[in-house]
Amino acid sequence: MASSKVNSTLRRRLVSAWISTVISLSMVLLLVGVGALLLVNARAVGDYFKENLQVSVLLKQQVTEEEALAYEGKVAAIPGVRSTHYVSRDQGVEEMSRMLGQDFLDVFEQAPVPISIDVFLNADYVSADSLAVVKDALSQSPLVEEVVYQTSLVEALNQNLSRISIGIAVMVAVLLFVSFVLIANTVRLELFSRRFSIYTMHLVGATKSYIRAPFVGRAALQGLFAALIAILLLLGGMFILKDEFVQLFQIFKLESLLVVMGIIVLFGVVICAGSTAIVVGRMVGYDRDRLYAY
Repeated sequence: MASSKVNSTLRRRLVSAWISTVISLSMVLLLVGVGALLLVNARAVGDYFKENLQVSVLLKQQVTEEEALAYEGKVAAIPGVRSTHYVSRDQGVEEMSRMLGQDFLDVFEQAPVPISIDVFLNADYVSADSLAVVKDALSQSPLVEEVVYQTSLVEALNQNLSRISIGIAVMVAVLLFVSFVLIANTVRLELFSRRFSIYTMHLVGATKSYIRAPFVGRAALQGLFAALIAILLLLGGMFILKDEFVQLFQIFKLESLLVVMGIIVLFGVVICAGSTAIVVGRMVGYDRDRLYAY
């Protein structure tokens, strides 16, 4: 009766540990998937942010719309310019009204908002040196009052993209280590309930690989199951967020998404099977006295 109760308790603990390990591993693999998605598309993501950096060309007050539109055509032909957006004086007043309030013009005799052209560059030109060259080219026109862009933002963007990649890699490595420990503890709990059966198999001549195989096989299935959960969570998250970041999600290609799914499955299976193989390999080598103390 006592033995049956102990075995029942061990089974409950084993099931609970298995479920908690799958859930924990799924969360880790989800973060691995997010990190892999960003790393696989790192250049594309970086180019996306760089190409959405805005360079504002403010024209002089006396410039007419005809002159501004003609100048916009010349700006579009400058090397490195990806696209331009013409902002009329009325549009500028409307934008300022939204930011400062409807009555901000009351203190002025005439609208102080000039015509402007928003310039967006190719990703390769979004660097301090290239932007300086583009600024000089834009400033040569007598129609231009000022060329404005945030130099600090450009420098921060270029620096942080690499830092983010390193940070994601470090975070994923730490989480993988935590998963390894969780899986190892679950395997030890299962081995504890079967330690003497394993010892008997070892005594009758069963090799380590023969004893290890069923444990590793079950662990691989556990990793595959956790990986599938992580993939479903990743796809669900992307589906929910795609309407908020439409342009960003357009850069994620099907091929890169399939690569990320493969990485998730590979990590899940390798982590579970690898940690289990290590623990079982050590367990098989224990003598009877150590098994009792285990």
